[in-house]
Amino acid sequence: VQLQASGGGLVQAGGSLRLSCEASRRTFRNYGMGWFRQAPGKEREFVAAIKWSVSSTYYAESVKGRFTISGDNAENTVYLQMNSLKLEDTADYYCALRSRPITTIRTMAVSSSYDYWGQGTLVTVSS
Repeated sequence: VQLQASGGGLVQAGGSLRLSCEASRRTFRNYGMGWFRQAPGKEREFVAAIKWSVSSTYYAESVKGRFTISGDNAENTVYLQMNSLKLEDTADYYCALRSRPITTIRTMAVSSSYDYWGQGTLVTVSS
């Protein structure tokens, strides 16, 4: 399974970007997907996740109210709409997929909960 993330770029503070991520194969289970990010010199951190079975979402506090995760389970595609971007949102953004059942959506904030990862797409927010 390969995950292809796209949509990164350069944007001014206060602007918006929409990231996309699509899985290359459809012969697997997809219970949920998520986004993480990693800024230079920092550890990878959770951004947002979606659990398909109940269409529930979960966000990091730092992006709540500004970012929205959505997607299409049948197409194995997830999006991240990012509004009101801040300088501190600058990072490589990674999408991930969990192919095992999910107990609670909060567990999807942990990177080890995921089975497949995409390559990063760089988001740079300028002043």
